Amino acid sequence: MRFGIIGTNWITDRLLKAAKDLPEFSVGAVYSRTEERGREFAGKYGVEAVYTDMAKMFQSGKIDAVYIASPNSFHVEQSVLALEHGIHVLCEKPAVISEAEMERIVEVSRKHQTTYMEAMKSTVAPTFLNLKKNLHKIGQIRRLVFHFNQYSSRYDKYKEGIIENAFKPEFGNGAKMDLGVYCIAPIIHLVGEPEKVLANSYSLSTGADGQGSMILAYKEFEAIVMYSKITDSYVPCEIQGEEGVIEINKISDPRQVIIKYRDGRTEDLSIPQEYETMYYELKEFMDCVKAGQVESAINTHDISRQVVKLLS
Repeated sequence: MRFGIIGTNWITDRLLKAAKDLPEFSVGAVYSRTEERGREFAGKYGVEAVYTDMAKMFQSGKIDAVYIASPNSFHVEQSVLALEHGIHVLCEKPAVISEAEMERIVEVSRKHQTTYMEAMKSTVAPTFLNLKKNLHKIGQIRRLVFHFNQYSSRYDKYKEGIIENAFKPEFGNGAKMDLGVYCIAPIIHLVGEPEKVLANSYSLSTGADGQGSMILAYKEFEAIVMYSKITDSYVPCEIQGEEGVIEINKISDPRQVIIKYRDGRTEDLSIPQEYETMYYELKEFMDCVKAGQVESAINTHDISRQVVKLLS
């Protein structure tokens, strides 16, 4: 499957590294706003076709699908343009920055029968899928505590007066969009939409949020979400039930998950990963394309809609 690349940054490098374990994957073209940057990135991967006109890349016949890793505010227009040209779309999280944008993408995806999937890697990881199967073992859930706090190197530059894209709200960036999404998406996957939401955030001078928290209220339990780009945290995440606690090492990349039962027993739900986590999101997407599915049965369109509803 020949991919076009939009977004020549570190996350794309990571995806292409994971893609080496998928023999059917290849890069057919690279898009960049500047020819120089496009050639520089394409040269690292031996790609000849470089475009500064996105529509021409979609019309070129050189690609079947596209991976979009551009700033969040660009996702909707780029995704729609690709889908309208019959190009399948794997779009980095968050997929969009509003519920209306997600509805537009879903409509176009279905109309043109082209696959669209949000690239949320953690929710297709083997250990997370095993967690979902075993969630019932802790009995009635009473609380989920998910957090992703990671001090950004760009914050040091911000304090020096240098504002990079990570703290520019006009690009749809900020702590909730960049990190909070990793907490919110697994909650939706595990327990669905909340009935009520209480949210709090700390905004920087640019208007982007540096950190924040949310309490998602359900009928019989609650989910607490914390995220930050201006502090770190090293404690695990938890799902607290009446019969035990599920401990998750890192919600953004769950690899070690253990049930600690009230009677003192423990059960390891971890599934050894043969590949990097982004491999699994890419394989899920490619399998959907090959099967003629417009959406993943895991990272569904509706889950992406529910997630962005809480993000926006």
